[in-house]
Amino acid sequence: MRRSEINQIIDNTIEFAKDRGLFLPPFAYFKQDDWKKIDSSYDEILDNMLGWDVTDFNEGQYFKRGLATFTFRNGNFNDTKKYPKPYCEKLLTVEDGQELPFHFHWYKEEDIINRGGGVLELTLYNADANEGFDKESPVTVVTDGHKITVDAGTTMELHPGQSITLTQKIYHRWRGKKGTGKIMLFEVSSTNDDNTDNRFFEDLPRIPSIDEDVAPEHLIFADYGKLKK
Repeated sequence: MRRSEINQIIDNTIEFAKDRGLFLPPFAYFKQDDWKKIDSSYDEILDNMLGWDVTDFNEGQYFKRGLATFTFRNGNFNDTKKYPKPYCEKLLTVEDGQELPFHFHWYKEEDIINRGGGVLELTLYNADANEGFDKESPVTVVTDGHKITVDAGTTMELHPGQSITLTQKIYHRWRGKKGTGKIMLFEVSSTNDDNTDNRFFEDLPRIPSIDEDVAPEHLIFADYGKLKK
């Protein structure tokens, strides 16, 4: 991705959140000078990947397949002694017609919540023993406290206010239903590590390579390693 594109997507997400009455914490607005001033008292942000993330899976078609995320809070299952928090909370935005490709998580259990805007389409499969699609076994999920079982490959819709609980090894692909508008999603989950706990069906890089065509206006968590050096 181009850095200029990442800058613009984050600016757009901040405006989208503002328009919907969502207030973000101070580090959501940090600029380069702010990041240069932080000390070890901010380690939780860096160590637990709090803050911004933008990806197009190196396909160069963000508005077709991509994701913008802001992580408010997260634990760290690689260092539970220092960071015992067992939960994670994220804002995710889905553009009209935008897709997040099929993937599952080995460890994370998550609630995906449509907080407003358009309609989210979710297609579901269980993973088989070889981590492919199990096209035979039904998929059991919980939607707003209602446990349901659907056929493999079923596409469900989450309208504003609705949510779904996804347990480990359930392949899910989502897409903003075309013509219904941009969606504000929230994710409430167990501790999350986006470097290690995403199994995409396609061979896709979760963290994009970046063309530094301009200076960063906002950092994404993939930039944090440079701050620690």
